[in-house]
Amino acid sequence: MNLEFFIAKRLVTGKEHKISISAPIIKIAIAAISLGVIMMLVAISTGVGLKHKIREKIAAFNGHIQIYNYDNNTSDVSMVPVSLDQDFYPEFKSVSGIQHIQAVATKAGIIRTEETFEGVIAKGVGTDYNWNVFQEFLVDGTLPNFMGEVNDETLISRVLANRLKLNTGDSFVAIFFKEDDESKLPNQRKFKITGIYDSGFEELDGSYIFIDLRHIQHMNKWEDNEVGNFEIFVDNFDEIDNKANEIYGKTLSSLDTQTIKDKYYRIFEWLGLFDFNIALIIGIMIIVGGINMITALLVLILERTQMIGILKALGSSNWSIRKIFLYNATYLIGVGLLLGNIIGLGIIGLQYKFRMFKFPNPKEYYIDYIPVHIDFLTVLFLNLGVLVLCLLMLLVPSYIITKISPVKAIQFE
Repeated sequence: MNLEFFIAKRLVTGKEHKISISAPIIKIAIAAISLGVIMMLVAISTGVGLKHKIREKIAAFNGHIQIYNYDNNTSDVSMVPVSLDQDFYPEFKSVSGIQHIQAVATKAGIIRTEETFEGVIAKGVGTDYNWNVFQEFLVDGTLPNFMGEVNDETLISRVLANRLKLNTGDSFVAIFFKEDDESKLPNQRKFKITGIYDSGFEELDGSYIFIDLRHIQHMNKWEDNEVGNFEIFVDNFDEIDNKANEIYGKTLSSLDTQTIKDKYYRIFEWLGLFDFNIALIIGIMIIVGGINMITALLVLILERTQMIGILKALGSSNWSIRKIFLYNATYLIGVGLLLGNIIGLGIIGLQYKFRMFKFPNPKEYYIDYIPVHIDFLTVLFLNLGVLVLCLLMLLVPSYIITKISPVKAIQFE
């Protein structure tokens, strides 16, 4: 049996350990580790959760990567059409990690009612459009169905519905100007609201309505195989820049690509600050937990000075005695990690299921509740990191054992 581990186990499980002078200090150290782990888990899960949720909302309106004609000059309105007859459509087989590709078109217009009007961007979508995300955003009615003949169904946001005083089932007239010649009479289309959505992203909600793609094709006098641009969804968002470069290399020279990170760079710069905040919180919590463990270790060494003297007199090396206290500290850190994980993951699980905690000002974060996201590997590496760093911090104070004289230690009271 490992002698150092055996002695450390006896020190932890012995009855005298519970009534010793160091007992309250040890409890404080364990509580500090637990609280630190809770704070780190909550910080990581909320920071990553918010990043994922905002990315999902932006991608719902734009896809992860857009392919469009160079002549569009990154306009929000489709100016020059792109043919559907592409090697990458409807499946992008030449680039791995592509989840879905869909053809869309956009056109600027004005919704007019008897009382007011609003400028909008009508997004034309077809049978290949992925409605999964908007199913979560839907707050009233149903999603439009563009599978059959061209129809007048439309999906608008709650923001626009409130401004225009419209409800599900109401109809409205939309006016679309002709971009090629604004002097010509504009196109008019009448639409019926089948559903109302609310993504929480007011900047986008206040602009977009969703209509049948064929309306825009007819108004722009495009062929049936011509669209405004393609939207691509990737499996792994962290690889979006690499995938965008691959896609650019696999498409015609007349086509350009753009990621949502480039299109909404200010928002993604803001999201990048979350990583710094998370790292700062983790660093502070590890330092606080480490300092508390150092204090506990010094108290343990002081309390066991006579034992250290006896072990040295019996021939134990300094490193062997240091290992006893490091084993003891590992146990205490492990207890703190266990309690911290149980409480921290419990809070995260409850928030994920019941959404108990809300943002005081949802408009600033584009969502009303605090989203959470965490995975097993993150939890594993976090716990290993805390354990290793705390033990490394304890190597220095454990060095004090080498300075203890056996004769003086045995006489120590």
